[in-house]
Amino acid sequence: MYWFLLRPKWIGFHLLVIFGVVLMIWLGFWQLDRLDQRKAFNEAVVERSDEPPVSLTDLLSEPDFDPATAEWRRVTVEGTWLPGQVIVFNRTQNGQPGDNIVTPLLLDGHDGQDSLTVLINRGFVPVGVDDPGPPEIGVEVLARVRPSQERQRGGLTDATDGPVTEIRRVDIPQLALQMDGNVAPVYLDLIASIPEAGPSAPIPVPAPTVDDGPHLSYAMQWFIFALAVMVGWTLAVRRSIATRRAS
Repeated sequence: MYWFLLRPKWIGFHLLVIFGVVLMIWLGFWQLDRLDQRKAFNEAVVERSDEPPVSLTDLLSEPDFDPATAEWRRVTVEGTWLPGQVIVFNRTQNGQPGDNIVTPLLLDGHDGQDSLTVLINRGFVPVGVDDPGPPEIGVEVLARVRPSQERQRGGLTDATDGPVTEIRRVDIPQLALQMDGNVAPVYLDLIASIPEAGPSAPIPVPAPTVDDGPHLSYAMQWFIFALAVMVGWTLAVRRSIATRRAS
């Protein structure tokens, strides 16, 4: 009665069902793993953002300083804007396309061979809006720490010949080649400055959204799809058995 289930056509059907169910279950657990990663990311953002601001110089001098674990810490810097800002193109903010403006800041108290420059992402400029540039005066900045960005697998490469004015990512080692003196191993996302930026200045990049995202719902969907495939396989087998019995 059931030997027909071992025919080549049915064996292929069984294997396809098994492959599909295993794949969907794997995708479900993959989404749950991404959910755990998202929760860990959220905890790190909240914990580090809640720490009181410190001087960037003090943070860099900590013996266990690591750009990755310092990300999202709030720091303060005082200095003077330098020429040679670069555009991080192809960005979006609040649904608008545009660019981020990264400007070097020479820190006060660091002169000559001990000079220290930090790259600051001053914010977002929508397409079609010109950035007037930073004021040529001293400034105090409150900002978030960000590590240098690296090209991901399959990502496009920025130009490396000569000083660049447009980039896809804030690659500090690359940008440091076109700047004098020492460059901090992290860059900063500007939160606020004194004096305050004018109305035509770039819009500060917002802090990352702290939520769990759609990963749990996606995981449940994959598990439901796997269950639906198993139910469909069961119904197909039972219908074939009933048809053969009736004949």
